Amino acid sequence: MMRLRRLARLVLVITLAVILWGAFVRATGSGAGCGAHWPLCNGEVVPRNPALETMIEFTHRVTSGLALLLVVFLAVRVFREREKGHPARLVAGASLVLILTEAAVGAGLVLLRLVADNESVARALFMAGHLVNTFLLLAALALADHWCATDAPLRRDALVRDGWVFALGLLGLLLVGKSGAVAALGDTLYPAQSLLGGLAQDLSPSAHLLVRLRAAHPLLALAGVLVLAFAAGRVLQATGDPAVRRLAWGTAALALLQLGLGLLNLALLAPVWLQLVHLLVADVLWIVFVLLAARALSEPPGLRSELAAAA
Repeated sequence: MMRLRRLARLVLVITLAVILWGAFVRATGSGAGCGAHWPLCNGEVVPRNPALETMIEFTHRVTSGLALLLVVFLAVRVFREREKGHPARLVAGASLVLILTEAAVGAGLVLLRLVADNESVARALFMAGHLVNTFLLLAALALADHWCATDAPLRRDALVRDGWVFALGLLGLLLVGKSGAVAALGDTLYPAQSLLGGLAQDLSPSAHLLVRLRAAHPLLALAGVLVLAFAAGRVLQATGDPAVRRLAWGTAALALLQLGLGLLNLALLAPVWLQLVHLLVADVLWIVFVLLAARALSEPPGLRSELAAAA
């Protein structure tokens, strides 16, 4: 059992690294490094005498292919080692579908030339959709890690009673993440020269839509932190399970850290390294909250009190 869980965790970590490298591709404007070719790179299997942008994009494609193979391997192992109806099978199958759609979205960005300096609304929509698919993929892999170590399914009574709390938090994180993806694209295409200059850009009615949309992200992020604090607080009041309590405290701490990183990102004018750290913490926060939901909603009744009574 533990061997399979170690594999699931390895796949999750590698996939997370590939996602961060994809953000580096966007932040450095290297998305057109292989031209409008996919899966080939500038019409070649392996580019010869590549430019730096080509190497950055090509490396992302190679590592994405590795992640795909690892997810396939994980799904095969889970279906071989877990019986029919086990929740690990469901999330392993979902992760396979989601990594294929992740590749399809990436291919669409390249083939439709929605990369590099493209500033169209279509690119912003693709980026937002890409973020949602990425979050769902990470959720599936995190749950695969969880259910490779336990046979405890989600409890129907807990879903009916408490599910709305976690659904609210997950939807909030998705909304904040989508706005963050659009804001990051705006930072890449229209970098500010100063904090005040950036704020003036954001509020200017003549600015590009991507620039004006940047202003929505901090407000949504603040609302998202409040929602997560509400969810974590209710869980802490309602449970005696140490593992669930650790995840709830982790959610609250990561949400506050993410808010601080967002403010630092504004103050430093969104340097590439800080964009990557900001994305990493966002992804880890999402994973921790997904695991919190899974643990809390499958918790034995004897370890928890009613959320309604705890309010």
